[in-house]
Amino acid sequence: LKQVKRGSKIWVPHPEQVWETATVQRDYHKGDITIQIVKDSGTSVELSTKPDGSNLPPLRNPAILIGQNDLTAMSYLHEPAVLHNLKVRFCERQIIYTYCGIILVAINPYAELPLYGPSIIRAYRGRSMGELEPHIFALAEEAYTKLEREKCDLSIIVSGESGAGKTVSAKYAMRYFAAVGGSESETQVERKVLASSPIMEAFGNAKTT
Repeated sequence: LKQVKRGSKIWVPHPEQVWETATVQRDYHKGDITIQIVKDSGTSVELSTKPDGSNLPPLRNPAILIGQNDLTAMSYLHEPAVLHNLKVRFCERQIIYTYCGIILVAINPYAELPLYGPSIIRAYRGRSMGELEPHIFALAEEAYTKLEREKCDLSIIVSGESGAGKTVSAKYAMRYFAAVGGSESETQVERKVLASSPIMEAFGNAKTT
């Protein structure tokens, strides 16, 4: 509660942009039932708050933390912070991949990008996650290394809405495995896995009554 004070940057709902930034105009104290803010658009607003402060608006991260390649590095990890960080990376920096711990978040650019050639595969070979920029190859390398070292079964779960790019992500992961494995059999596995993807997606999208 002490962090919500005059000059603090916060997030407030927006009817079109989902969230927008606002600035707190006076210190908030526990027990207050309103908070004075000015939105970035210039509009002054008085927000209602609960006396215990349980519904205070989420705080915005410092500017130095915006655009992080790992969401867990941010001071405040909530919906507006995540969405804004992904927006900055994708719209302003043209970066489609972002880590969230061991999870890789990918935004479908709906365009071919020069990110998956042999030179990129070589760059990620033998590197740990976090050494280079987030990439599907970094995730695949992590899995491949553990398979070699620990000799145990592993799974990479590719999840997302229809059209999010799940099949393409699986394709690039399999391409990496085929390249570092260097065997024709792995290429055949890649083809079989990708061929089964539409069937598996159909089952996943099916609804029963």
